[in-house]
Amino acid sequence: MSNLPPPPRASAAPATLKVVVAGGFGVGKTTFVGAISEIAPLRTEALMTAASEGIDDVSLLADKTGTTVAMDFGRRTFPPPAHVVLLLFGTPGQDRFFFMWDELTRGAIAAVVLADTRRLKDCWPAVDYFEERDIPFLVAVNEFDGAHRYTPDEVRAALELSDEVPVLVCDARNTASVAGVLFHLVEYALSRTRNHPHILQGAPL
Repeated sequence: MSNLPPPPRASAAPATLKVVVAGGFGVGKTTFVGAISEIAPLRTEALMTAASEGIDDVSLLADKTGTTVAMDFGRRTFPPPAHVVLLLFGTPGQDRFFFMWDELTRGAIAAVVLADTRRLKDCWPAVDYFEERDIPFLVAVNEFDGAHRYTPDEVRAALELSDEVPVLVCDARNTASVAGVLFHLVEYALSRTRNHPHILQGAPL
């Protein structure tokens, strides 16, 4: 009989969760995904052309010369105790690409709606989209340099959100700030699924 110790048990594979990052044009979705991704983000960004004139408001975005035309993709692994892999899909912000959203959100456990308080109305389409489809989401206010600072309660009131929907502030350039938003989102989504199990149907667990 062997006196060798038994081999260690293989650790369980981390759960893989799909998360969507949405919001208006130029709100920082590409930056948000890039700040947290452990791989080089897949970006489908094109130079803005005359086709966007009169449609995309760049008055507050002097340095913006490109726009996402399909999606941004990134991945982040969080070790135990979280033990999850998040697949991050950033949506295009312009209304003319809205037809892509159903495909990008399929199987998502939850969504981040990024907001810019200087152009808060730009995130209404995303809020309406996730509310209508009963996809858990939170609003993360990306605090741009020089923008007025509003409290989460003020943002909630302006967007007419229910008390259940989390409203956070973040810096989309900062890895720790983005990680905090994602941790909060996953916790919120999982708490929702306990009461609404159908939310997980089709999610890549």
